[in-house]
Amino acid sequence: MERCYWTSGAIPDAMASSRRTVPFQFAGADARRRLLLPAQAFRGTGRRPRFVRFQAPPRCHKMYVPGFGEGSPEKKAAISLQNFFNYVAVRIVLAQLESYNREAYVELKEFVSRNSVNDADNFCKNLIRESPRHKALAMRILEVRSAYMKNDFEWDNLKKLSFKMVDEANTKLMRDYVLETSHIEDDDKR
Repeated sequence: MERCYWTSGAIPDAMASSRRTVPFQFAGADARRRLLLPAQAFRGTGRRPRFVRFQAPPRCHKMYVPGFGEGSPEKKAAISLQNFFNYVAVRIVLAQLESYNREAYVELKEFVSRNSVNDADNFCKNLIRESPRHKALAMRILEVRSAYMKNDFEWDNLKKLSFKMVDEANTKLMRDYVLETSHIEDDDKR
């Protein structure tokens, strides 16, 4: 399924502030389809508004999400998941080392206390450069991170839980708002 993203950050800002519009023409298979865009966003030196052509998918059913010029919201989520998988891998390696290599466990624990695990790539880069022993620990963390993500993480469960949590949170917020703004008294208070 194709994604729809604006190619320029100026278009949505101008759309919000302009009353005059210019027809936006889709080029390609469905050139008759038009979207109105602000004249101020495309005004040149002349006085007449001009038509602007953009290459866009003819059937775009996805929401526009502002503020993701460097990538999609899915890319942001993937970066967050990568950092999370690195954190999980560090915890797994620490637990493994605690039982059979106490010296390496202490070294890694001390390194974790000095370096943030929030940025996975910087953490691993710094760990590799710390010492040859730390390099071996970093390679183990990278291996565990990849194996956990591919084999052990329950992706279907993540999707189900995400849907459930968002729906429950939305319902609770709406219910609380209705109770706060309405004059309905509870049965207990009567």
